[in-house]
Amino acid sequence: MEDVTAALWGTRVSSGTISKLNQRIYGQIEEWRNRPIEGDFPYVYLDGVVLKRSWGGAVKNVSVLVAIGVGDDGFRRIPGIVEGTKEDKAGWSGFLRHLQARGLKGIRLVLSDACLGRKESIGDFYPDAEWQRCIVHFYRNVFSHVSRGRVKEVSRMLQAIHASEYLESARHKATEVEKKLRDMKLSSVADWLGSAWKRP
Repeated sequence: MEDVTAALWGTRVSSGTISKLNQRIYGQIEEWRNRPIEGDFPYVYLDGVVLKRSWGGAVKNVSVLVAIGVGDDGFRRIPGIVEGTKEDKAGWSGFLRHLQARGLKGIRLVLSDACLGRKESIGDFYPDAEWQRCIVHFYRNVFSHVSRGRVKEVSRMLQAIHASEYLESARHKATEVEKKLRDMKLSSVADWLGSAWKRP
């Protein structure tokens, strides 16, 4: 760290000083993480991010659970972040319990991927909220079954579904896309897409 500070600022800062500064920053972070959440958040995005962290000379993966809320004023804020929790039902339940205890309320729609533990946890803590699958995660799931050379073509087909103005036209387009995928010898993708759009 002394080498880093010398490179950045032209002077060396002792490890003791850095440790004290870190303790002060960590205190501010903890205060922010546990602050009361004010106002309603009609829309909330939930996601998990895996980061690499060096700890004790070893690099390990650390899961970070994040909630991004859209308030009544239309602006996005981050109600909460928690580090070191697995993306399972227990992890998401603990995170949502923490958010609810701090005052997260007024949720009408939650957007996330289709992780089963996450969906179950949302129902446990916010039973009146609707759930919608995140389109970005949806596309990633589809592309994981498509060869790289066909990703752009399949992407345009999916975008045509989501560009539909009405639900019925979207379902009609999804049926067409499913058939076309079968014609392209992408039956597994067609099966997956068909089961996804036919879900309630």
